[in-house]
This record gives sequence, C-alpha cells and structure tokens, in this order.
Amino acid sequence: MTLDPQPLAPAVAAAEEAGWAVLRLDLDGVRSKAGLMRRCGAALGAPEYFGGNWDALADALRDLSWLPRAPGRLVAVTSWRGYADERPDDWETLREILGEAVDFWQEREGAGEGAGLTVLLAEAPGGEPRRRPAGGH
Repeated sequence: MTLDPQPLAPAVAAAEEAGWAVLRLDLDGVRSKAGLMRRCGAALGAPEYFGGNWDALADALRDLSWLPRAPGRLVAVTSWRGYADERPDDWETLREILGEAVDFWQEREGAGEGAGLTVLLAEAPGGEPRRRPAGGH
C-alpha cells in the first residue's frame, strides 16, 4: 500500500523526521469488515495471533509492543470514504476504537508510561485532512 502524496505527506514527513513510528492504513477498495480487519492487521504489523475482530483490533491498538520504541506514533488513515459510505456502522465503530486508543495512549503518555498515539484521517488528494480529536467520538 502507498500513501497518497497529499494531503498527509507533510504530517507524515514531520512525524518520521521526529522519529515517530508511522503506520499507514489505506482503505482504498475495502468494502467488508473482513477486508478492513486484514488491512488493519497489515497496517499495524500486528502479530500473527491478531484475531481480526473489533476486540482484537482494540487490544492491538492498546498494545503496539511489537513497534520500535519511538517518541510518538502516527496512524495515517487514507481513502476511507468508500468504506464509510458502504458500511457506516462499521466505520463508526472503527472511529470509536481509534478514538479510544488515542485516549488510552494519551493517558499513558501523561503518566510517563509511553509514547502517544495520533490518528489522522484524510481522503484522496485534494481532500482536507481531519485530525482525530483525542477525546471526541
């Protein structure tokens, strides 16, 4: 998978320059929950035991122990509109899980127990990026 050069390229470049772990979740062509889970597992570099369901995804996003140590983590979600339109309930669940993971890592970071997590949502080139608020759903 490749990340479209715009509109997230500056954020990705800045995160990489700062030494962050950058994970690219490109949802282009994904139209089923099973496809979403496969794409998420691949993007996260999740271990083979990743269960491919909502609970497993939430657990994986709260673990991330297989990633190299880094001062921060960025999940760049691109080309998500087709999935959101096709499966709005699943899209909302994914957004909630991502938001909860951001909250989890923000609390850990605040307690000095780990790096934070930032999630950016962007559509195809020309679309405006949307930063996932830490506390909002």
